Amino acid sequence: VTLAESGGGSVQAGGSLRLSCTASGLSFNLICMTWFRQAPEKEREGVALIITDGRIFYRDAVKGRFTISKDNTKNTLNLQMNDLKPEDTAMYYCATDPRPFTCDPVKWTEVSSFDTWGQGTQVTVSS
Repeated sequence: VTLAESGGGSVQAGGSLRLSCTASGLSFNLICMTWFRQAPEKEREGVALIITDGRIFYRDAVKGRFTISKDNTKNTLNLQMNDLKPEDTAMYYCATDPRPFTCDPVKWTEVSSFDTWGQGTQVTVSS
């Protein structure tokens, strides 16, 4: 089971980036997928979650600016990030629990809810 993120980079405030996470070794259509981020000297925090029934959750700070999507035919998770702000600067990780239908949306912001993580991709937003 592997997750591999891509698409990070450096942009100015107000700019956009699109992150992707390619999964292998998973029943991709049966699991929920999530994006987390971690800024220097801060705890890792949940950014967005998409579950098998199509429900989507966002942390309040990114609502209206970020869009999570999942392509089951390509085993790919995406995060479209618009109107980026300096406070969005962080390493972004995709994560999942590879066991089908185990996602608990009540606990989705807890790092311990997911045991499979990618290596991360850096997003830097300058003012």
